[in-house]
Amino acid sequence: MFEQLVLSVQQDIKLFIFFPILCAIFRYLFIKIYSPYKVLNGKGTIVRRCFRYGFWWGMTYNAYAFLIPFLCITVPSLFFPQVGRAGDSLRLSMGCIYAVVLYIAFVGKLIFYRHFHDIYNHNLPLVRHAEKHNLLDIFFHQDHGAFLLFSLIPYSVAAAYGIHSFLLLPSFSYASFSSLPVAYLFNTGILGALVLGFFFFKWGGTLNPRKKKTWATMPGIVKKELFFANAAADDLLILERVFARSAEGRRNESDAEALAVIRTVAVSEPAETDKNPLYSFKRVSKGARIKKPSHIFLFVGESYLQQLFDPAYDCLHVVSGGKRFREDEDTLSFANALSAGVVSRPSIVSLMSGIFDMGLELNELKSFWNGTVPTSLPLQLKKLGYRTAYWYGGSLKSGNFDRFAPACGFDRALTAVEFCAPDAPRTWVGVYDNVFLKRTAELIEGSSFSAPEFHFIYTTSYHAPFKIDVKRYGYQLDEVMPEAPQDVKRDSDIQRNMSALWFADHAIGKFIERMRRLFPDSLFILTGDHAINLDMFSKTSLINRAVSFREQHCPVLMINHCELTKDMFAGNTIASHMNIMPTIMELIAPKGFAYYSLLPALTEKIDHIVSPYHWLRRDAIGSYDHDFYQPLGKEHCEGELLQGDIPYKEEQLAFKSLTRYMVRHPELLRPVQDLLQ
Repeated sequence: MFEQLVLSVQQDIKLFIFFPILCAIFRYLFIKIYSPYKVLNGKGTIVRRCFRYGFWWGMTYNAYAFLIPFLCITVPSLFFPQVGRAGDSLRLSMGCIYAVVLYIAFVGKLIFYRHFHDIYNHNLPLVRHAEKHNLLDIFFHQDHGAFLLFSLIPYSVAAAYGIHSFLLLPSFSYASFSSLPVAYLFNTGILGALVLGFFFFKWGGTLNPRKKKTWATMPGIVKKELFFANAAADDLLILERVFARSAEGRRNESDAEALAVIRTVAVSEPAETDKNPLYSFKRVSKGARIKKPSHIFLFVGESYLQQLFDPAYDCLHVVSGGKRFREDEDTLSFANALSAGVVSRPSIVSLMSGIFDMGLELNELKSFWNGTVPTSLPLQLKKLGYRTAYWYGGSLKSGNFDRFAPACGFDRALTAVEFCAPDAPRTWVGVYDNVFLKRTAELIEGSSFSAPEFHFIYTTSYHAPFKIDVKRYGYQLDEVMPEAPQDVKRDSDIQRNMSALWFADHAIGKFIERMRRLFPDSLFILTGDHAINLDMFSKTSLINRAVSFREQHCPVLMINHCELTKDMFAGNTIASHMNIMPTIMELIAPKGFAYYSLLPALTEKIDHIVSPYHWLRRDAIGSYDHDFYQPLGKEHCEGELLQGDIPYKEEQLAFKSLTRYMVRHPELLRPVQDLLQ
């Protein structure tokens, strides 16, 4: 029996050895494909530590490549000989299944990293409500989906061959002993070594579970280079981390715990009869600073990011429309701003509702289809007499915004797929921006409402897979970016992306100029729903560095009105989506007008800004996912990173607890008409 055990265990060990090697190959490919450096000269120590730590950390899952066949094949084979005879075939089948799982997770990470410049993160669970047609369009036309699916076949064959080859490696024969006690002692030692060996590998090279490998224990030399820190993490580990955090984000903390932490950021004391904690964010206007505008436009451009407005990218000339708006003498712009979410819907939901969506997808919750919160943007503008409209370039049914937006307080929620011509050109996401915005402008121009109007406008065209034939609309590479470096001009991915941005920006610029001519007293706020990853520039002569944290996460944010002056904004150089609504209130509301807002207006001195994901100060921007941050200021390089304690954690927790509390208490959501009384 023990001879069979020893021989069979060796087959389990051979199978186990294959998978750390496979994971190392995946790690190498990830570095090869996405390394921000053209060459790794001088990075040898970091690369070695990355692979070493990744090997041990990956044992969290890879150790089960030994345990499962041991329990399912080796142990039963001691009692059922037929299991032993089929043992290697069973191991081959199990190994192939695990290898395919690893491959799918790895390919998924490659795609995810291409779009988000990050390994799997909190955006992943949001896929379940994303526009599936658009995801498929991106997968097949931008991410080479057909090739990736086909590659699973040769990969599976190669994996099976590799596993089979490992199983054919020679085994040690069982030692024979003349003394029975010695034999039992030897066998006991083998069993003990197997148990200890399993836990030694599972815990990452230690028998102390408190010292097992985690993200927090990663060597600083690797962790500081975020790319190599991401490379060290095996994909199943990161998926586990993402879904654990997703569950934590929905955790049911007690109401007492939530209210206690919410009080740390409250700005007022609500009446004892008010059980809604949002009433503790009551603010009072200090008096209008500009004449009440006839029209207010909150314009949100899809992925309209600050990065391309920076001087380093001036030679590309793809945001000329936005730059004309920025350079107007009545425009105030913020080069460092935070979005309320890191993907589209959470940002839009947060802008509308005035509370952070934080990936809970409030727009998908039926309770938010029948009532809203006192911080709602359209609700509070209605209190000031504005008619409110939401204009979307796509379909409102996607994400249930046909229900969520009216419940927030919009008098009208309009979709381009209905008010544009049936044959209007469109992507899976929505009608082309030039067509959508031209028709929107015509409808706004033709309206005859006596009340002042608020228009929330959201475009779609600057969205993957960037298939619009922009040459039909005037894009000529040598005319648009004649001074751009040749490697930028030759890169097809860059050109497809930048030409789409040029197309969207051109439409945005024309719309804004038309509205300003028609309604010269208008208040305009221009922003993006979020920034995106443009790491395609990393290996070009344009920047020749990794895309910075700020570049990845800062959308544009500009405010324009003919009576605006810089001294109205208290010298602020930072801003966020959640500062927009209170800023509107402080600009136009009469003195003493009460409104509700989590964050203060930009007319007050802003020390720092916090979202569920990021924090921002005048001198730095950072994430709540790690303890590295980017220093800001002319004295710092754009790609510089420093390490330090994560600040404002209690504030971040308070905003997250507030949203969770409102989700747990749908009875606190009330119809707009009730809140207007």
